[in-house]
Amino acid sequence: MFKCKTVWNKLAPLARASSMLCLQNARKSALRHGRRLEMVQKAQMSSGPAGGGGENTLYYVLIGATCLGAGVYAYRTVSGDKERYNERMIEIASRPKQEPQAAEAVVGAESKEEPVAEEPTLTEPPAEELLVTEAVVESTETEPVAEAPVTEPIVEASIPEPTVESPIREPVVEASVTEPVAEAPAVAQSEEPLAPVVESEPTPVIIAEHVPEASSVSESGKTADSKAAPAAEPVEPTAAPSDVPEHAPYLLIGGGTASFAAARSIRARDPGARVLIVTEESDLPYMRPPLSKELWFSDDPKAIETLRFKQWNGKERSIYFQPPSFYVSPTDLDKVENGGVAVLTGRKVVHMDVRGNKVKLSDGAEISYEKCLIATGGVPRNLQVIDRAGEEVMKRTTLFRKIEDFRSLEKMSREVKSITIIGGGFLGSELACALGRRSTDVGLEVIQMFPEKGNMGKVLPEYLSNWTTEKVRKEGVSVITDAVVKNVTYKNDKLEIKLKDGRLFKTDHIVAAVGLEPSMELAKSAGLEVDSDFGGYRVNAELQARSNIWVAGDAACFYDINLGRRRVEHHDHAVVSGRLAGENMTGASKPYWHQSMFWSDLGPDVGYEAIGIVDSSLPTVGVFAKATAKDTPKAATEQSGTGIRSESETEAVAGALKAETTATPPPIQQEEDYGKGVIFYLRDQVVVGIVLWNVFNRMPIARKIIKDGEQHADLNEVAKLFNIHED
Repeated sequence: MFKCKTVWNKLAPLARASSMLCLQNARKSALRHGRRLEMVQKAQMSSGPAGGGGENTLYYVLIGATCLGAGVYAYRTVSGDKERYNERMIEIASRPKQEPQAAEAVVGAESKEEPVAEEPTLTEPPAEELLVTEAVVESTETEPVAEAPVTEPIVEASIPEPTVESPIREPVVEASVTEPVAEAPAVAQSEEPLAPVVESEPTPVIIAEHVPEASSVSESGKTADSKAAPAAEPVEPTAAPSDVPEHAPYLLIGGGTASFAAARSIRARDPGARVLIVTEESDLPYMRPPLSKELWFSDDPKAIETLRFKQWNGKERSIYFQPPSFYVSPTDLDKVENGGVAVLTGRKVVHMDVRGNKVKLSDGAEISYEKCLIATGGVPRNLQVIDRAGEEVMKRTTLFRKIEDFRSLEKMSREVKSITIIGGGFLGSELACALGRRSTDVGLEVIQMFPEKGNMGKVLPEYLSNWTTEKVRKEGVSVITDAVVKNVTYKNDKLEIKLKDGRLFKTDHIVAAVGLEPSMELAKSAGLEVDSDFGGYRVNAELQARSNIWVAGDAACFYDINLGRRRVEHHDHAVVSGRLAGENMTGASKPYWHQSMFWSDLGPDVGYEAIGIVDSSLPTVGVFAKATAKDTPKAATEQSGTGIRSESETEAVAGALKAETTATPPPIQQEEDYGKGVIFYLRDQVVVGIVLWNVFNRMPIARKIIKDGEQHADLNEVAKLFNIHED
């Protein structure tokens, strides 16, 4: 730099003199010719002997020397920076070598005993590569290398981290990596993957291809996946519980009647099928009707625990469809030779992946399937005024649905003095009669209230609903009609129920029996269509929601080929739809054609069976006759041999029975005592629903009438098919 300055000081006067001489010659020439100087004058810019050409040559030499000096200075500056950079990088890379004791502590005692594979060494790359590396460091704007002796340079996640011994360790920086991996002194970095190191068993192996999230810096400043902490275990993915199979060819979601009927149907058509039922309840599949009927009339005190009851005909049976020995263990489902049915209890399906054909359980386990049935049923609906009433009211309210609800209410009926049932439908009326029967023995007050004018007012015609209300009152129940609950409060150890008309009732416990809400929690994750009018999963006539997903039971909004789209919440429909779904899951492709029925018993003496659309808002025609001792639910079960009357149905009965030839009875007997009869529900003069009042084992006839869908000029003649006037 100093030499350049000295040369410039000597040559500068000559350059200035030459420039002044050129300028003077130009002015003289301009004055001599009397005009402006042209911009380009070749004579003065040439190197000839005349016109000052020697001065111009000297001027160019000076300018060239100046440029050359500047270039030499720039070259020396860059070379010096490069040398300093190399020295700095060598110093940083060699620092771990200065701490041999710390390195030995990281490797561990086991690594001293076993030989380690010979490792290649790295040589210093040329200066051009160092310049490129420096440029990459500046362009990525990553954090500079820390000067702490335990900090390692940044490593690309896709390059393995072999252990090498080299005096020079070059960092490889990637623009996609912004956070350094802390503390791995025994690991060097290279631009090319090297052979992995053979280590002893206790020492964890670090694979750079997978950096788990758990490798964040701990309180001691070390990462969980670093070799500097050999005691830390590698992070493993959460394994599914041992009792959850990974795959089930037939997966049934829900452990109710529909699921069991489907499983039995699948096994009947495919004897080697492997069926897995997943249920949120802790019990094996069971029937629900006895929970509000026969179990309340059992004389055996152990029936509460054993759930065995006597039917109206005196025969004993269990509430469970099959004993535990019928089922195989979920863990053995894929091992048994001829397949079987397994039940996974206490588990809830919370997510469905219909594209991946798998479901996720509440505990995180996943099960893949080939064909799936959704039979989740529903949850009891509650009154909003009770939901908003607070915790004390909710603790004293029962939503009746499951086995534990039955046991809890049965125990409650023996401890409290008053129970109020809100709801006048099937469940509410059955529970009212059941509790009313024991009210005298235990000193229990039973109250039933509902907004209709009579029991089952939404189903039965008004005259029959009024008769049913009086029947319930005779059972010892205080029936409150036209009752709309305004609010419920808890005061002085009592629940106070205030109605909109100002009436106030005090009670100890409330049973809300106001309907069922279909369980559709899987609709969003599975992308299944929900019916906006009836609720439930919308399926076709084959009960199919998707190509390999079926729905049955209370949660299915199906297309009835005779009555249109419907959703039914009864035991027999669960049996029929579950059986049909199971057949279609094995390739039957059958449409829904079998009209399911439902029944209700107000004790052992009065009961009815119904089929089709039974809505009290429709026009009805009733034909009644005098009842005999055979026309009771008890007598019906004695004749059929089963307490679940839908189990005794056969289509052959409809063809075997013939109309009677006795005289035609009057259309409707306007009397207070309706012994037995048939009620027809009409829509556009076509029978769409039938109620058999104390008439049993005639449901196949009713089913055939609805299936035909014909108009009948005289329904009295149609009533003869049921033989209601026979002795």
